[in-house]
Amino acid sequence: MKRYIVLVLGLVFVAGSVGYAQGVTKVGTTSASFLGIDVGPRGTAMGSAYVSVANDATAMYWNPAGIAGLSNFQAVFSNTRWIADLTFNYAGAVVPLGDFGTIGVNATFLTMDQIERTTIVQPDGTGEFFDAASYAVGLSYGRKLSEQFSIGFNAKFIDERLYHSDATGFGLDVGAQFNTHFNGLMLGVSISNYGTKMQLDGRDMQIQYDIDQSVHGNNQFINARLQADNFDLPLMFRVGVSMDLLKGGFDSNLILSLDALHPNDDVESLNIGGEYIFHDMLSLRGGYKGLAAKDSEQRFSVGGGIRYNIAGSTTFHFDYAYTDFGVFKGVNTFSVGLEL
Repeated sequence: MKRYIVLVLGLVFVAGSVGYAQGVTKVGTTSASFLGIDVGPRGTAMGSAYVSVANDATAMYWNPAGIAGLSNFQAVFSNTRWIADLTFNYAGAVVPLGDFGTIGVNATFLTMDQIERTTIVQPDGTGEFFDAASYAVGLSYGRKLSEQFSIGFNAKFIDERLYHSDATGFGLDVGAQFNTHFNGLMLGVSISNYGTKMQLDGRDMQIQYDIDQSVHGNNQFINARLQADNFDLPLMFRVGVSMDLLKGGFDSNLILSLDALHPNDDVESLNIGGEYIFHDMLSLRGGYKGLAAKDSEQRFSVGGGIRYNIAGSTTFHFDYAYTDFGVFKGVNTFSVGLEL
């Protein structure tokens, strides 16, 4: 156990020490960028400082090790009206299997309404409509290796579609959590979206081309095919620490958390957040995402939740989060959940 503590603390130190690194951000250089949209209003409202806190069905996104400690079936559905009139949805379900561990399934969808296609010849529209969408479907597994240490994995299939072309790939998320049993101190680490490159392909890549436009009378309609580049997935390394300051005193919990992030398509940054829980029923949350991030529009976030026992062990959850996105205004996220 001491080795686990030293390892995680070392990762915290390394990630934090490079949090203020400057240079080229590499924003927009990866595929499937929708995988970087944070899932669920609880983690989002806490400023996305959630890697060591995650202990519900959304943990399959943040840190799959978080599902290892669940003792009951959980299901959640989250809806976000994302920027630029996009819709972002997440659905997940987790089933504990005793000593074998915990398994879960999840799906992520980023969709848009149809828009009219335009061309150089027809800039006002062709009368043909199209849309774009991104999907990810995952299978998760988490297990406690000891009373304090948990690990988890989430394997997923990824698909991005634009008009008549699409790109597919596979990704893997790996995470660990360590409960120090010292004043409610939790440590967490995860690596998300480690996997294959993605390349756009489809019938839209088939074109007719004039090989030499300086020659008259030649065939101007040679069948040809465009080839798109391969792009990496948005790899994300998270390491975090959290502490419950009240630990159930006064029928309350007060969790403070800090995450350090190292992405492959941006600079390093820090997230901070907190959650106050009263009588395991009412929650209030707040946080700030992207401390030390370069040119970030995402700022503070706030939210709350209600947990209501319907009958027996059946519990209903409702959560909400508001995130300030600067020039993009605010983003609202809702979720409903069920625990049996």
